[in-house]
Amino acid sequence: MDPTGWTALPGTRETRRTESTSSQRGTETVRSWYFALNLQEPLTSEQSDTVDHLDRFNDGRIGVEEGPGWTKFTCLFDAETLTDAIAEALNFFEDLPGVLIRSVEIDHFDIRANGMSTPAVVPAPPPVGTVPAVS
Repeated sequence: MDPTGWTALPGTRETRRTESTSSQRGTETVRSWYFALNLQEPLTSEQSDTVDHLDRFNDGRIGVEEGPGWTKFTCLFDAETLTDAIAEALNFFEDLPGVLIRSVEIDHFDIRANGMSTPAVVPAPPPVGTVPAVS
């Protein structure tokens, strides 16, 4: 029991955070993964203030981009797999109530560089109102 009277349960946030930040499990190659987490709604001013004051959002692995009506977090995580990298990034949001991730966007160059060219991972459609590039 901690000083507040709560009993810590197995799998608490701190335990999960520690487990998820270990990038070197097994014998696979650790790669750098660059992706964006698109939010369902723009950050409120309170959420922006929280992000500004949480150390984990200020360690250089995740940054916020905002525009009229949208917010996304650009991420650069080292991990064995893309799934591990995304899971680690999502753990950053545990103490940020009300923030919902709408989608994960992966740059097609990063997919190719990390050997992820597969039908299961497809490029995102172009934003509304833009003309798609011709290959």
